[in-house]
Amino acid sequence: MAKDGSTGSTGSTAAATTDGTTTGSGDIARSLELLWGTGDRPSRGPKPGLTLDRIVTAAIAVADAEGLAAVSMRRLSTELGTGTMSLYRYVPGKAELLDLMLDRVLGEPLSAEREGGGGLPDDWRVAINAMATTYLDNLRRHPWLLKINQARTVLGPSALRGLELSLAALRSMGLRDPELIGVIITVNSFVEGLARTQGDAEEAVAQTGLSDEEFWDSQRPYLERAMLSGAYPMMASMSEDTFSADFDHFVFGLERLIAGFEVLVAERQKAGGSSG
Repeated sequence: MAKDGSTGSTGSTAAATTDGTTTGSGDIARSLELLWGTGDRPSRGPKPGLTLDRIVTAAIAVADAEGLAAVSMRRLSTELGTGTMSLYRYVPGKAELLDLMLDRVLGEPLSAEREGGGGLPDDWRVAINAMATTYLDNLRRHPWLLKINQARTVLGPSALRGLELSLAALRSMGLRDPELIGVIITVNSFVEGLARTQGDAEEAVAQTGLSDEEFWDSQRPYLERAMLSGAYPMMASMSEDTFSADFDHFVFGLERLIAGFEVLVAERQKAGGSSG
């Protein structure tokens, strides 16, 4: 894709324009070259010390602080103290930059794993817990991840390494390959759903200036009358701690998922499958 958003002659299937929130929407061939280190490096022109790594790092920092909409080539040139055109010598535009940003942040938990011993735990139950916990932490550090469309992720080394580690840790479940992918999708979808709910709540506070407590207190008189009306007997009979913030929905949901997987693994073992 050219800087003006039009598609070039590189075989990219990108649309004519992109809002910069869909992975794989730019020049796919160029993104892959940059991700896997096969692309040509600028030999002249850019400011000394400017590197693709610095550009990606600056883009992630801006997205973390202000959201993905704040990331632009012009903004990054200001952050890095260089001309905008210098950045285009390293990355074609925001769409391709997003591919690089995504692969970088997906690799952060892997760096932590390598520092702690090189991989996920051998016990698949513990591994699922670690996968879910590290992914939730990553989404909290980088809330903009929940704003992007990853339906067509351009797979770089970090993404593939993460999948490799996950599959290796889950292999002892004794499931078929499509089912192992299903386990990963199920766990990730659960984590993303919970993180999105939490993120939306924080965003609502920022946009309205009302805390959660103030928001629900404003509805209390109406809800109390509704409960006394007799029209909602199940709701009226619930305990006072039903919606307590002390209840850990993440732990509860994850434990139920693992328990469900244990039933399936046990069924396969009983039928003569691999031991888990």
